[in-house]
Amino acid sequence: MLRHGIYRGRYLLHIFQQNGYKSNELLRWLFRHWNTVLVPVPHLALILVTMITLTFLEPHVTKTALTVALVIFGSFWFGNISQYDSTHVKKPLVFTPRMIRLAAVYTGVSIWIPLLGTSFAVYRGMLFPDIYILIFVWMFADLILPYMLFLAAALIYPAERFIQYRFKVKARNKLAEMPELTVVAITGSYGKTSTKFLIDAVLKERFRVCTTPGSYNTPMGICKVINQDLQPSDQILILEMGARYVGNIDELCRIARPDIAVVTNVGVAHLESFGSLNAIARTKGALIRHLKPGGTAILNGDDPEVRKMADRNDITTIFAGLSGENNHIFARNIGYDELGCTFDLQIRDTLPSLGGNAADTVNSGPGNAGKQTVVADHAATAETRTAGTKEQIRMSILGEHSVQNALLAAGSGVVMNLRLPTIKVALRKVAPVQHRLELKKENGIVIIDDAFNSNPVGAKNAVSVLSAFKSGRKFVVTPGMVELGSVQDEENRKFGAWMAKHKPDHVYLVGEVQTRPIYEGLMEGGFSDEQISVVGSLFEANDLLRAKLREGDVVLYENDLPDSYSE
Repeated sequence: MLRHGIYRGRYLLHIFQQNGYKSNELLRWLFRHWNTVLVPVPHLALILVTMITLTFLEPHVTKTALTVALVIFGSFWFGNISQYDSTHVKKPLVFTPRMIRLAAVYTGVSIWIPLLGTSFAVYRGMLFPDIYILIFVWMFADLILPYMLFLAAALIYPAERFIQYRFKVKARNKLAEMPELTVVAITGSYGKTSTKFLIDAVLKERFRVCTTPGSYNTPMGICKVINQDLQPSDQILILEMGARYVGNIDELCRIARPDIAVVTNVGVAHLESFGSLNAIARTKGALIRHLKPGGTAILNGDDPEVRKMADRNDITTIFAGLSGENNHIFARNIGYDELGCTFDLQIRDTLPSLGGNAADTVNSGPGNAGKQTVVADHAATAETRTAGTKEQIRMSILGEHSVQNALLAAGSGVVMNLRLPTIKVALRKVAPVQHRLELKKENGIVIIDDAFNSNPVGAKNAVSVLSAFKSGRKFVVTPGMVELGSVQDEENRKFGAWMAKHKPDHVYLVGEVQTRPIYEGLMEGGFSDEQISVVGSLFEANDLLRAKLREGDVVLYENDLPDSYSE
């Protein structure tokens, strides 16, 4: 029972970490898994056996025989910890300082019940512990572990808030000591990380740049980079700002107020926690509201919700999009191959006056570094040096949305007065971001790895890229999309229909319940049942694929849900 409790407790900590240490999200997850985690069958079964034993068998069977029987039943039900095995998890539990503090408190609040119960059982039994008390106490302690986790999280919450407050103050003070630093912030429903690395590649051609790694887009992630990685010699700080709830962007901007704000799009990602598309748009738009006077907003001009954010007259707004209409920076002649994509990057003859109404106040900054590189000396000449120009761009990344992200990155280069040939060279150097339409080859098999946090736009683009490959059979492995709230089933059904339209040879759906809408969309689109395999895990899908693949085939991995979504 102790072994089972340790594994079960560790599993719950893992799920809590994957849910961002949010108690409300953990609660929703527990309700979804109430019969396997919250009130597991083994616990109910052992309660039933023990009750039957006490009621009907105790007067007729020796206590030794009953003890042996209950130990056999308990070992059978609690000896197997495969449900909580961490061998095949996709993202393992990481014992960060926060997790260590939580685990210590969690252990402290959880262990006192079995310890007291065991002491009482020994006292009651004198020489030998009372077996019934032992079973009930340890089973009860194991059963209430989820509730003990909530208690531990509540107890440690004030300390965590204080630690976070200190981190934020330290980060704000450090930024205040670097007044000439240019802060570039990126937000949006999709494509934030990819756009961030594209901007990083472009601006590194001329400036010293500090960029948040991976998907560091939370307050503590941003503070960690500012406090530990940002150097006094850095000229530009590039931050990705993520949001799952209303007010998240405001909190991040209070840590680091941007000089340049980039918004990729507004979509239904995290609709479950936001509640509505309007709430998502308002939250993402907070980045523009916090933009410093005289700063520059670089917006996806093809997204109507993003275009609405251009409502300030004390900033400069640049629109970038695939469409040539109403965009200052746009693309033409997009093409794909096994090496990536090509397109013509074009900049209109007339660009908005850079620097806004506050340009004169910034011109007094020292040297060629600092704020004046954003809205003064560099910005003042950017129009004449880049307007009305065109370059053919070659990138080793795939997807129409990757071209859109590159246009936003080019916009950052324009704001910082980089010449278009320099931007071209920078974009050519960009390597695919891990798990975002990342092109790989293994034993003659082409793999399109788009396993990171799928969304309706990216998923459709990924299927379009897959269909562009001319040779070999085409396979899709996907668990579908999540966190889309009330539109989740509809979007997954549309995704299934989109796949059917592009006719891959076989689709592997991971998770019977969550992929049911995709299955229905595939069938409605004319797919046959023989072309669809519904499997229980990614590992099972890979086993089936390995038996079928041959040289020249192309496999698309579209999304890879966290372990907390495992069925």
